[in-house]
Amino acid sequence: MTADNHPAAHASAPGSPHASAQTGGDLPAIELRLEDARAGYRTIEVLHGITMAIPSGAVTALLGANGAGKSTTLRVLAGLIPLRGGELSWRGEPITKMTTTNRAKRGLMLVPDERAVFATLSVRDNLQVIAEASGHPDITPALEAFPRLRERLSQRAGSMSGGERRMLALARALLARPSVLMVDELSLGLSPKVASELFAWLGTVADAGTTVILADQYTEEALALADMVYVLHRGEVTFAGTPAELGASELLAAGTPS
Repeated sequence: MTADNHPAAHASAPGSPHASAQTGGDLPAIELRLEDARAGYRTIEVLHGITMAIPSGAVTALLGANGAGKSTTLRVLAGLIPLRGGELSWRGEPITKMTTTNRAKRGLMLVPDERAVFATLSVRDNLQVIAEASGHPDITPALEAFPRLRERLSQRAGSMSGGERRMLALARALLARPSVLMVDELSLGLSPKVASELFAWLGTVADAGTTVILADQYTEEALALADMVYVLHRGEVTFAGTPAELGASELLAAGTPS
């Protein structure tokens, strides 16, 4: 089904395992809504009037090849890139002009990549800084979610592997207690084993009621986790629907590997 024909592009998103557990109904509330959003960098427009409805308490996957506009979409939601046109609302409230800082304070959290850590600080200090800033100085929840970090508490973050830095970045986000967790290219550069572990962890986050938005190239793990899927191609939404509705034709049109 194309993006223009799917009701989620303009109204409520379809029911999902995560969202239904959150709301007890087939039509979960909409957490974030983009309407005719246009954005880009300097003179280059990357997003050409996209519309999305992100269901609350569910996992939404943004899929597409490199350059499709996935990362730009996440940066728009986080407030790192201003809209040139269109509107963004959060739980029905317009936030198009809300600053990045205020969005973060209200729980909108973006994990861009494994570089989202303080490379010169130890793992413990990386976690403690975020925990104290959130008003809950206990880092135990992060260590329980990622036991491997317990073995690395004294290690400098910059000396860890890419997968371990990715775990640390996610652990930091967890300590911030986000209401919306956005993760960019989770599987990029990671071994299949580590990627699978992190996808599974995101599933538990969504099961606990957090809205998750995952931008990735087409992967089986992303589709298995997602309740809602948007396929982007050259800055436009070419498909909006559930993973079960996503067909080979949409993947081919998006230029994503199957």
